Amino acid sequence: MHLPIAAAPVPAPPPAGLDFTAFQQGTVIGLCALTALVSHLAFAVFNDGVRPFLLDFVHGRTTRNATAAVAFGLSAGFVFGLGAPMALSSGVLNPWLLFLPTDVLGLLAPGRVLALLLGAAWGAVVVFGLDGANDLAHDLPVDFLTAMQQMSTPILFLFTLFPVLAIVRQFGRAWGAVAGALELSLVVATMKLWPNMFAGALAMAVGVLLLVSLAVARDLRLRREQAAAQATRPTSGAAGAAGAAADPLASLFSAGAARLRRFLPLFALLGAGVAVLAQSHVFGGGEATSFLIAKGEHTEAAQVDFYRAFGFLPLIATTALASGAYAIAGFTFVYPLGYLMPSALLAAGAGALVLTVEVLALSALGRLLGRLPTVRDSSEHLRGAITETLLLAILFGSLMAANAMGGGLGILIVGGLYLLNEAMGRPLVRMAAAPAAVLAGGVLLNLLHWLGLFTPVAA
Repeated sequence: MHLPIAAAPVPAPPPAGLDFTAFQQGTVIGLCALTALVSHLAFAVFNDGVRPFLLDFVHGRTTRNATAAVAFGLSAGFVFGLGAPMALSSGVLNPWLLFLPTDVLGLLAPGRVLALLLGAAWGAVVVFGLDGANDLAHDLPVDFLTAMQQMSTPILFLFTLFPVLAIVRQFGRAWGAVAGALELSLVVATMKLWPNMFAGALAMAVGVLLLVSLAVARDLRLRREQAAAQATRPTSGAAGAAGAAADPLASLFSAGAARLRRFLPLFALLGAGVAVLAQSHVFGGGEATSFLIAKGEHTEAAQVDFYRAFGFLPLIATTALASGAYAIAGFTFVYPLGYLMPSALLAAGAGALVLTVEVLALSALGRLLGRLPTVRDSSEHLRGAITETLLLAILFGSLMAANAMGGGLGILIVGGLYLLNEAMGRPLVRMAAAPAAVLAGGVLLNLLHWLGLFTPVAA
């Protein structure tokens, strides 16, 4: 699909393939083993929703099996509805496919050795099993994996708008209109002047910069107002110090930070592994990033994941401090760092350093976020905007894929399955429901073809 305003067509993604070198296979298997181990030890998990439940597990108030059941319930839909379809359609691995299962396997394993073995086994399933499934799917009369590459254009271009949505929600329509007009102008200019560059890269950069500038300006204004109010109403310093010392949240955060610092070598190893995987260019940290990596646009992919990290930074920081369990990829800055590294050795060193610094800085970062409420709220709005744009993009892209593989009947099946999921109370989360519907629709269309009831749409 091409936008009519483009000076040059949007390059189509290359045919998806999941052929890995021996080094890449070893990296995936080794990293899956390591992430299962750290999950077993309750030091880190990938799923942000699981992390708060680890607090009770760490303190012995719940069992390993119960925590693993929670992790499975929160992760299964993303693994099979989003992680696997995205990997098969883009030919690039993603964290939902790799790290959500190792969260569950690590928590479920009763011992460290078994956790390592289960994680390694999952990595082997991914690198060897997906390649066979990919080849089989491309040989079917209805090639739904090739059709799923239609998802790339709406995901890449609609994702560009997430800073605009965040600005509208936090700072109102006027600033939102300014941001929208600015981003649209930059997208048009980029497509005209730099056709080989991802059109949304510059627009996203300016949108995020505008959001952060507005948030910092508001926080500075609020601090000036608070300082003026305190100057006219002095309070007892001793009373304030006693209140801070008695703050149970501060005590909890301090304990969580101390627990994480005790295992810095393990986090350094984890950062090195994630960065090496990203440097291998068979891994993308997000939906849009996967398609950019598949097209070889590593700089643009790094930019996208760098901005995305700011939407999740406060959430990861606060849940890590509260639970004493960090995120598998930290604040995810190791993703863009890995994409840009010229060698695996440099990526390993840089990744280890970044995750080490993040763990050491958690306490200070928690205090800083407490003093910048508008910036913290901006992160919440960014995260919500990312979800909204991707929901629309994935749904629209899935319907485009349905049309490519089955015309009107494909749209009926895929759209119908999505609506059925909604009517049933969303057993699959929305973001995963549409890609899962494409896979199910592709299988059904092939069955109809073998029964002589459907003729595949011409390529």
